[in-house]
Amino acid sequence: MAHAACSACAFYEDHVANSASNLTDSGLCRANPPITQKEADTRGFWPVVKSSDWCGQYATSFAAE
Repeated sequence: MAHAACSACAFYEDHVANSASNLTDSGLCRANPPITQKEADTRGFWPVVKSSDWCGQYATSFAAE
């Protein structure tokens, strides 16, 4: 089995800061919908994870629809 790290997961996306520069060693986890915020006019956010993190939803590819 491959190393089950976020960086190798199908749901991992490189994180780009507001300045359009990549944040080193971090990304967004797209396995679930964005996390809602308390303020009604605020957009939801995907969790920021380290590329070396892992979880139980690790997948190397998307499931067929």
